[in-house]
Amino acid sequence: MTRARIIGTGQYLPPKILTNHDLAQMVDTTDEWIQQRTGIRQRHVAEEGAGSSDLGAEAARAAIASAGIDAADIDCLICCTMTSDYLFPSAACLIQHKVGAKRAAAFDVNAACSGFIYALSIADAYIRAGMHKTVLIVGADLMTNRLSWDRRDTAILFGDGAGAVLLRADDGDRGLLMTHTAADGGFHELLYLPAGGSKQVIRCDNVDGLDLGIVMSGRDLFKKAVNAFGAAAQKALDDTGFTIDDIALFVPHQANTRIIYSVAERLSIPREKVFVNIDRVANTVAATIPIALDDAVKEGRLNAGDLVLLVAFGAGLTWGSAMVRW
Repeated sequence: MTRARIIGTGQYLPPKILTNHDLAQMVDTTDEWIQQRTGIRQRHVAEEGAGSSDLGAEAARAAIASAGIDAADIDCLICCTMTSDYLFPSAACLIQHKVGAKRAAAFDVNAACSGFIYALSIADAYIRAGMHKTVLIVGADLMTNRLSWDRRDTAILFGDGAGAVLLRADDGDRGLLMTHTAADGGFHELLYLPAGGSKQVIRCDNVDGLDLGIVMSGRDLFKKAVNAFGAAAQKALDDTGFTIDDIALFVPHQANTRIIYSVAERLSIPREKVFVNIDRVANTVAATIPIALDDAVKEGRLNAGDLVLLVAFGAGLTWGSAMVRW
């Protein structure tokens, strides 16, 4: 059976760091309050004028180098992002040009924090169907330049960053074993950005009357996230026939340590099997899982043959999971 196997990983985090102590000078909060509620200690902030494609291109180059291939070998480039440089063209097209992937089809996927799982499912289908052999997935989001610093609930959560993985068709038993994606648009108002789309277009004559900040119903979102995370993880186990004991590493979307550990406890996943890096990068939206995978590789926590469970949840509401034989 042809599978999509991960052959390279990469990431990029802007050099500027904003700590909780720095943030406390901008919004009514403290380092202790943020860490207790989210697990975050710091986040990376992109420089003025940067776009998500700039961060994504750096992560893509790192993944290409990790895989030891030429960018011209890439057949398809999928960028999962909700903060593309422009409404059009796609960030994927910009990244394709920047890294020299001249043969690649390129398009964006917007499933918010679940974007990477959605992109994995698309890449997996392309490779299994024989449409593409080598697919580059880039998760890139630049959130800090659109935060309202007077809204403590969202100002403390996000950081900027990008992660990337290269997938290649492989006839062995390693690679993606399953993917699962789901959504419920009936809860879209639990987390959304009202202005900037076609419903509330930003113009010079109306900008003062628009709500330009992210709207979040934190308590309700927390409950939905824990339930959806757990259900998506269980779906991956049920579809593959594996148990928690078989899993070498659980890599969840890095939204909040309380959510992560609540799900781990519900599924009886030992904490030593849970990968967490939100403390130093915060929530980088669609980039969290590929950044975490790259960190796990660099830290020596992934070996050939390991089973890796990936789970995400995001605005939409969207959620999903994937099981990978490393």
